[in-house]
Amino acid sequence: MSEKSFPEHFLWGGATAANQIEGGYLEGGRGLNLADVLPGGPARLKLLSQAGFDFEMDKEKYSYPNHEAIDFYHRYKEDIALFAEMGFKVFRLSIAWSRIFPLGVEQEPNEDGLAFYDRVFDELEKYGIEPLVTIAHYETPLHLIKEYGGWRNRKLIEYFERYVTVILNRYRNKVKYWLTFNEINSATHFPLFGLGFSATSDETRLQESFQGLHHQFVASAIAVKLAHKIIPDSQIGCMLLYAPTYSYDSNPVNVMYALEEGRVFNFFCGDVQVRGEYPTFIQRYFKENDIKIDMQQGDLELIKEGTVDFISLSYYMSRTEKKEKKAEEIGEGNLIGGVKNPFLKSSDWGWEIDPAGLRIGLNELYGRYQKPLMVVENGLGAYDKVEEDGSINDDYRIDYLRDHIKAMAEAIKDGVNLIGYTTWGCIDLVSNSSGQYSKRYGFIYVDKHDDGTGTLERKRKKSFYWYKDVISSNGKNL
Repeated sequence: MSEKSFPEHFLWGGATAANQIEGGYLEGGRGLNLADVLPGGPARLKLLSQAGFDFEMDKEKYSYPNHEAIDFYHRYKEDIALFAEMGFKVFRLSIAWSRIFPLGVEQEPNEDGLAFYDRVFDELEKYGIEPLVTIAHYETPLHLIKEYGGWRNRKLIEYFERYVTVILNRYRNKVKYWLTFNEINSATHFPLFGLGFSATSDETRLQESFQGLHHQFVASAIAVKLAHKIIPDSQIGCMLLYAPTYSYDSNPVNVMYALEEGRVFNFFCGDVQVRGEYPTFIQRYFKENDIKIDMQQGDLELIKEGTVDFISLSYYMSRTEKKEKKAEEIGEGNLIGGVKNPFLKSSDWGWEIDPAGLRIGLNELYGRYQKPLMVVENGLGAYDKVEEDGSINDDYRIDYLRDHIKAMAEAIKDGVNLIGYTTWGCIDLVSNSSGQYSKRYGFIYVDKHDDGTGTLERKRKKSFYWYKDVISSNGKNL
């Protein structure tokens, strides 16, 4: 591979989310948020699809691993030192909204919460690691969910603006790179995570989801404008869950169906946040699905004024579509729909592995928008075994990441302006989709298990040393 595959100042690093690593869920004045009431294990997956979840905890029936997570709240210095040892240029983390505004509605922020992130950013600065901060990463304050119905309610724009104003002012000298809403386009599939509500019914899910998305588009535009005003040299991006969509075969019926499904999922939110306008294709979709968006005067102008500086994305899998599907054709791990792709293998959790899809996706996005791109989530959730000598030989993770990094290098040669790569779960954490510790992503093993046992001791996996070499060689040594 050419030494010049990756640009000189490419941002190598890792990615996490507050609710999946921090723990300390009742410490430092923090309020409850969505993740605190999501149980671990199979029960969590059921909540993704059922309507009417009451957002209450039942500790006698379920476990809640996010409450402790991996205790980054107390161990951040140890973890950041390990990231620095790998050579991270950037670390993606999120701010827990309910640490700053415990209920989400307060007039004044919680100083203990603000001070915690001051300490984290100072520790990153000590090692020369650039923070990349997600403002909202599936962490809507529980009070805003239970009292207001989540992002269905336009009132959340006001509360979000207050939160954003506080954190931008507080960290104006510490954080340059920001993301507004994590995987914003996932909301139509999983409104529970991104929009903070459980659909009233299957019949109302799309209407409620797209209305909630509109509120987030306005809120995102406000955040972009605030960032440019408060931190003039800041870069603020959107964040998409990207899954290039293939037709199952060359049947034009399936090709057209794949195009329709793919553009709504992959491009609708990007068009609004990057181009600053609702795309023409969405009007037919709204009409055919009886979706009517309640907009206020000035919303579209604000969205046009608040376009993002760059596009970030998560990439885990592609999607293969067929208009008429048989039950046996649907893949169990295809959380965003589609049928099994006969040419792809799957992970332990049924997620199809498709490195070429990353190159395809990067070309699609850059060809459409001509904005800098950053891959801020990509990784393999797998079972890891600690050997008798304490080693963890995760060659399968190395193989997965190597193939995806090669795909990024090819995309750069294609002319894509790719500025950074943060692998998902650079340290083991609580899986968002399954609520499990056993679905491990990290270069760093955390001794914590689904039954709640474990010492929380950190161990370097084989992939730790491999990724360190990748970074030090700027992607040359794979």
